[in-house]
Amino acid sequence: MKLLHRVNPIALALGSLLLAGAAHAADTIKIGMPQPMTGPNTQYGTQIQAGALTAIETINAQGGVKGKKLEAILIDDGCEPKQAVPAANRVVNSGAKFAVAHACSGVTVPAVNVYEQEGIVAITPGATSPLVTDTTKPHFFFRTIGRDDQQGPFAANYIAKTLKPKKVAVLHDKQTYGSGVASQVKASLEKEGVNIALYEGINVGDSDYSAVITKLKSSGVDLVYFGGYHPELGLLLRQSREQGLNVQFMGPEGTANQDLVAIAGPAIEGLLVTLPADFTKMPGNEGIVKAFKDAKRDPDGAFQMPAYAAVQILAKSIEAVGEDPAKVADYMHKTTFDTGIGKVEYDAKGDLKDFEFAVFKWDKDGKKTQL
Repeated sequence: MKLLHRVNPIALALGSLLLAGAAHAADTIKIGMPQPMTGPNTQYGTQIQAGALTAIETINAQGGVKGKKLEAILIDDGCEPKQAVPAANRVVNSGAKFAVAHACSGVTVPAVNVYEQEGIVAITPGATSPLVTDTTKPHFFFRTIGRDDQQGPFAANYIAKTLKPKKVAVLHDKQTYGSGVASQVKASLEKEGVNIALYEGINVGDSDYSAVITKLKSSGVDLVYFGGYHPELGLLLRQSREQGLNVQFMGPEGTANQDLVAIAGPAIEGLLVTLPADFTKMPGNEGIVKAFKDAKRDPDGAFQMPAYAAVQILAKSIEAVGEDPAKVADYMHKTTFDTGIGKVEYDAKGDLKDFEFAVFKWDKDGKKTQL
C-alpha cells in the first residue's frame, strides 16, 4: 500500500520564509560593529558608527561590493571588558565575517582571541594599546589608528621640546588603555631627561581626588599628564582648579570627549590632547566630508575618519579577493591602501606602519584647535 504524505501548509510557509531570509542574507555582506552604545564612553562608539555607517552608505550608493550591499550589524559592548567576549560572539552569531570592532582597548584585548579563533577579519579604529596585537600577534585583526607606543613618545616629545616643564606628574586610571599610554609617556620623558616628580594611579569612579591633588601641589609640578578617559580627567581638572592647582594638563585621545566640558566646566581651558590628525582637512577628502554632512553626521572627531577608512579597506579587499576572510586578511597584510586617513600599510601583526598624531588645545567652550 502506498502511503500519502500530506504537506503541512504552515511548515511550507515557514520554510519559504527561511529560504527567503537566507537568500536575503546572501545578498549582503555583513559587517559587525561592536561599540560602546551605553555607558560613559558612548561618544566614542557614536564617532565610530558615524564613520563606518557613512562609508557603508557611500559604498552602497556606488553599487556596493561585487554587486552586494554592505550591512551594518550594531552591537553594544559598553566599553566594558566583561562584555568583550559576549559582544565578539554576537558578531560571530550574526553571521558576519568582517567587523569594525571596539573603541576601547580593555574590551579589544580579550575580544581579539574570538576573531582569531573564528577567522573574522576585524579592524579597530580606536583601540591603541600595544597589548591588542602584542599579546596574540593576530593575523585577522588590524587597526586604523596608531598604538600607544607611537602616541606616547609623540606626546612626550612635545612636552620635552615645546612645553619644557621643570617637573611633571604622570597619572593614570590603572586600566589597560590609561596605564599603557601613561607608561609610554613616562618612559619617553625619562629618556628626554624630564624630571618625573610623581607617577601614580587613581581609581576609576571616585568622586573626590583631593588626596592626589594635594600630592601634585606639594611636589611642585608644572605639568600633569593623565592617561585614561574623560570622566576622571574632568573631575581632576575641575577639582584641581577649585583647590588652587593651576598647571598645564595633557591627555591622550581617550580624554577627548565633549562630555568633558560638562564635567570640568571652564577648567577645561588650555587642556592639551593628542589626537589623530584632522583628516577632514586632508586634500582629497572633500567628498568624504560632504558625505558626512549630507548624512547629518559630524566628521570632526578622533575616530570618525579611522572608522571610515576601516570600511574602505574591508570593501577594497573583498572587491579584490572575494569574501573568504583568510584571503582578505592575506591581502590586507601585503597591500597599500589609499583611504580617508591617507596611505595605510600593515606590518605582520596588523599594526599601521605609520600614523599621524597631532596636539590639540581646548578652549573653555570645548572647541579644539590643532597646534
